[in-house]
Amino acid sequence: MTRQRHGATETRTGARQPSLDGAEDDGAPAETLGEGSPRGRGSKPAAGLYLVATPIGNLGDITLRALDVLAGADLIACEDTRVTGKLLRLLGLDGSLTPYHDHNADQARPALLARLEQGAVVALVSDAGTPLVSDPGYRLVRDCVERGIRVTALPGASAVLTALQLSALPVERFLFAGFLPPRGAKRRAALQDLAAAPASLVIYEAPHRAAETLADMAVVLGDREAALARELTKLHEEVARGRLSELAARFAATPPRGEVVIVVAPPGAAPAAGAEDLETRLRREVEAGASLKDAAALVAAETGHPRREVYALALRLFRTAPS
Repeated sequence: MTRQRHGATETRTGARQPSLDGAEDDGAPAETLGEGSPRGRGSKPAAGLYLVATPIGNLGDITLRALDVLAGADLIACEDTRVTGKLLRLLGLDGSLTPYHDHNADQARPALLARLEQGAVVALVSDAGTPLVSDPGYRLVRDCVERGIRVTALPGASAVLTALQLSALPVERFLFAGFLPPRGAKRRAALQDLAAAPASLVIYEAPHRAAETLADMAVVLGDREAALARELTKLHEEVARGRLSELAARFAATPPRGEVVIVVAPPGAAPAAGAEDLETRLRREVEAGASLKDAAALVAAETGHPRREVYALALRLFRTAPS
């Protein structure tokens, strides 16, 4: 179903599939894979570190390879043992779990390396999706490579790639920036570093900060086309598409729920602002109390026009205004 809100296109899709929340869309509990699972099928995996992607919301997205490795692992390193324990139960599996996350990685890594050097099969998983994407796992991989320990990846669900696919924006090049700083000034500085990247931007964000981040993006990056995806692969999956300013207005009025991924079109994907539009934007900023220099800087950032040209236009429009 497609609807139009605040000038932004919204798409909702929901599938009657088991979710990690333990319910289908009719309220029935999700079934485990039970006798049909590959648990115990075939030989034990070879020793080494396995980077195992897990579902980001829909239990049906687990892969056969992931089932085999999770069933055969001597140890499963995970962000949260409660989350991974629930996943294993839903899959009809059990396993030995150990926490491995941002806060304990430096302390936990030596023990994992010792097990691996002894010939153990260790699976590394995140709470949802592909390990190492916005996770601390790369240091463990680096140390394994340095020690000659076998490392292999099991592809699967990824919120980054799923959001890109659904965004309807250019995907030939993209830059994943993880989470931006939560504070306004640092967030805008981080966006300024990304502004010239010739690629679509993919950013994770907390739902309660989504509107502020979208508004900052509109100012720093210019009012580009964008998409906000939430609850990907789940029953209430939703993708809202439109200009950054439109999305910011929409979600300021009604904050999104669930996990959020924002995709922003690359620079140049939107038509450049004309002289009349520049004048309108300058007048808006000056009437709001900005100095000519500040107004020119903001409008230049919004539109991608050179700041010197925008400031020259501001001087012509407001010759008597203080600068």
